[in-house]
Parts: sequence; structure tokens; C-alpha cells
Amino acid sequence: MTDAAAPQPAAVTLTPAQRARAILGGSAGNLVEWYDWFAYAAFTLYFAPHFFPKGDQTVQLLQAAAVFFLGFVARPVGAWLMGHYADRSGRRAALSVSVSLMCAGALIIAVTPDYKTIGLFAPAVLLIARVLQGLSVGGEYGASATYMSEMAGRSRRGFWSSFHYVTLIAGQLIALAVLIILQRLLHKDDLAAWGWRIPFVIGALLAVVVFWIRRGLDESASFKAADKPAEGIGKSQRNLASLFFVLTLAAGGWVLARPGLVPQVLAGAFLVAFFATLIAPLLARHPRETLMIMGLTAGGSLTFYVYTTYMQKFLVNTAGFDKAAASEISAISMIVFMLMQPIAGWLSDKVGRKPLLIAAYAGGALTIWPIMSGIAATDSIGVALALIIVGMTFQSGYTSISAVVKAELFPAHVRALGVALPYAVANVLFGGTAEMVGLAFKHGGIESGFYLYVAAIMTVGLVVSVLLRDTARHSLIAED
Repeated sequence: MTDAAAPQPAAVTLTPAQRARAILGGSAGNLVEWYDWFAYAAFTLYFAPHFFPKGDQTVQLLQAAAVFFLGFVARPVGAWLMGHYADRSGRRAALSVSVSLMCAGALIIAVTPDYKTIGLFAPAVLLIARVLQGLSVGGEYGASATYMSEMAGRSRRGFWSSFHYVTLIAGQLIALAVLIILQRLLHKDDLAAWGWRIPFVIGALLAVVVFWIRRGLDESASFKAADKPAEGIGKSQRNLASLFFVLTLAAGGWVLARPGLVPQVLAGAFLVAFFATLIAPLLARHPRETLMIMGLTAGGSLTFYVYTTYMQKFLVNTAGFDKAAASEISAISMIVFMLMQPIAGWLSDKVGRKPLLIAAYAGGALTIWPIMSGIAATDSIGVALALIIVGMTFQSGYTSISAVVKAELFPAHVRALGVALPYAVANVLFGGTAEMVGLAFKHGGIESGFYLYVAAIMTVGLVVSVLLRDTARHSLIAED
């Protein structure tokens, strides 16, 4: 276990200019990674009929959300592979590989013909693209969160590492901005017919630029000073993980082609076996840290996706706003949310990480019902926006310090893997299913049940926050 007394600060010191350059350089790729990832969610309303033409709008969204979820399934693979790679070969090398995969995924989506042209190959190719992007994002999170936390100074680590979520949110904002601009410039028929491909072309081009930027980054001192070799991947674990991953994707494709109880049960069973195979060695060596990261991520990721990607659909399908109004509400709320991150990160440097986490989960659990019910009942843009911002204010207590809390729990030789893998697994189970669960509750006529589900998962995060030692005072990142 690694929950020991914090190591003494090492003599490595960066100037403010060096630190800022490292943080900005590392976060640039994070922005593009998340732009590409969220472009899929932002444009789902437009491209879903091209890949899933049968059924009403809610059914089409459910099918597109299922592909979104299968992209999430690939994220633990990316976290597992890139986590080991970043701990063995360096954070910079892993960051370059992750952005290359994202470029490939975005380009495939941009050029794939629709269902009318190539039939079932259309959703199949879309799935492949999302798997590539899932691998990329899974690897990106651990490498970038670790790199930015290691490059931040001890006294302002919360502030500097908060830019991990600033760029994550900025990526989503840019995706929304592209959506709003295209809605203004293109006729709605053109946007629905071919305009939705534009954001994926933009994402692929930006990824090429970031790849070049990341080639020039300095490696972190923590990686260079690691006193133990990285933990390797055993042959049996690699073979079992590969087998269960292929079986999970095959069962998932069966669910998409012919929905039914049998393929759903098989997909779920293979998925559980796959995750267990991936995380078992890390859980055996670092049980407390692994479980705590999973508990924090469950509630934090679920609520994040409720207020961001799912909210746009909720505003249209439930509250009755048109698509343009929903996009604008989402964009404004995300700008406010982004600006909250450095403030909350700075606050964690003053009062500690633990108080912010407790406030985030307690406030989130208590307010989710009135916020979602209020949005569903209003036709006022101002009221809907205000309610979303209230929820995001509580959420900032988690998002602003998500990267640094996880990085501070693990020693350098296993930090990238320890940050990435438990997060990715919990994110699949709760963040990746947020849209599907929410839309399924709506499809069943009991949408308010979704609010209770979110509150229950947030309560789990609250319990973990109470039990967690304050990582600001017990950090395992020694370098300053």
C-alpha cells in the first residue's frame, strides 16, 4: 500500500515560466483530445439518422449512445496500455501516441458513408472509430493528469492541475462553438445532410498540430527520479484481457444489430470479466488507492456527463427547448464551469482537497432532484441556465482537483497506470452509461428515477471523500 507518510520534497525546482510552459504544453493536447471526443456527443442529434435510420428520435439516440458507451469500453484498454507505457517509457511518449489515435478516429468518422450507402457497415465503422478514440482518451487521461500534476509546484499543485479540467471543458466548449457556428451558417437540411462531418475534419487537423507540439515537451522530473521500475504486463493477463475485449465488442455489436436479453447479458458478463482482468493486479498491489479512485470517479463522472453531454438531449427531449437554444444554454453553462476550475483548485491549495470533495458530493446528491425537476418544468432559458450552474458549482469541487488527488495517491513508478485505470473502469460503468440510463428511464416513462440513481451514486462518492486522507498534506509527489 502507498498510503504512507508523504516523501520529502526533492531538490528539483522549475521557474514559474518553465512550469507554465509545461502545463500549457501538456494541456494543449488534452483540449484537442476532448474536443474530438465530445464532438461525437454534440453532433449526435444530426448524424444519428444517417447511421441508425430506424425508429423514433429517442431510439436513434439510444443506439448512438450505445456506440458512445462502447467507445468508453475501449478507454480502460487505453488506460491499461498507455498507463504501463507512460510509467515505462515516459509521460511525453504516451501523450504523443494518444493524440495520434484520436486523429485517426476523428478522420474515420468524417469520411464514413452513411447507412443508405453501405448498410450495416456504417454503424460498424463508426464503432471502430469510437474504439480508437476510446483507446486514445483512456491513455490521455492518465498521462496528462499525471504529467500536469507532476509539473505543478507543491504549494500551487491544486491550481495548476485544475487546468487539466479547464482544457477538458474547453475542448467540449469548442465542439459546442463549432456546432453553434454551423447552425448559424448552414441551413438545417445541409447541416443534417453533410455539415455534421466538418467538426471531425477539424479535430483530425488539430490533432496533427498537437502531435508536433507534444514532441517538444520536457519529461517530468518525477518520472526521471522514479526509484522503482514500472510494473509490467503479464502474458496471461494480456491474453485474457484481449480475449474478453474482443468478446465484449462482439456482443456489443450483436446488441446494436439485434437488441435482446441474451446479447445484453452476454455483453455485460464479458465486460465484467474484461474489467476484472485489467484491474486485478493493480487492485492486489494498491487496493485502498484503487478502490477510492473508483468510488470518487463513479459519482464525479456520472454527474459531469449529466450536466454536460446528456444535458443537451435533456433540454430538447424533456424540457422542450429547440436544438439551437439547448446548444447555447450548454455553451454558456460550460464557460462558467470552466472559469470555476482554477478558483476551486486554488482553494484546495489553501483549505485542502478533502473539504472540497465533501462539499461536491454532498451538495451534488442533495440538489440533483430539484435541479433536474426544475429544468424539466421550465420554458425559461435563464432559469434552466441558472439551475445548471448551481449543479456545476458543486461539481467543481471534484472536477478541479480530480487529476491531482489521484496522482497524489500513487508513487511515480505506477502513477500513470494508477491514475488512469481505476478512473477508466469507473468512468465506463457510470459516466459512459449516463446517457443510456437517462434515456432508458425516459423511454420507460419514469425519468425522475434517473435523478434518484444519480443521487445514490453521488452518496458513494461522499462516503469515500469522508474516508480519504487529505492528499494535499499526504502527497506522494515528492518533486517541487
